[in-house]
Amino acid sequence: QVQLEESGGGLVQAGGSLRLSCTASGLTFSIYGMGWFRQAPGKEREFVAALSWNGGSTFYADSVKGRVTVSRDNATNTVYLQMNSLKPEDTAVYYCAASWQGRAAPRTHSSEYDNWGQGTQVTVSS
Repeated sequence: QVQLEESGGGLVQAGGSLRLSCTASGLTFSIYGMGWFRQAPGKEREFVAALSWNGGSTFYADSVKGRVTVSRDNATNTVYLQMNSLKPEDTAVYYCAASWQGRAAPRTHSSEYDNWGQGTQVTVSS
């Protein structure tokens, strides 16, 4: 049974930083592409960032580019999302996801992801 478990969310003031973590089990993590998505209240889930199986290829949404860094540690089956200069509009539930299709090149569409975590809440106050 595949499980993805996010952690690291919380309440932070605008301009602050958070690092989200997602630990995977039940799959061969090192051969999957991984991604982060978010969903704000009343909005559709949107792509944030993704990386290939070895982290050699990354891709970011324009809305977070320059403020966010995605990385992974295949030794611990963990993917990270370092978020800096946070804005109130970054408030959302953040989800990590695993993509077999995205193992070589990062994928941006949720339909290209096979497994999802339960999400972690990030709230940025102004």
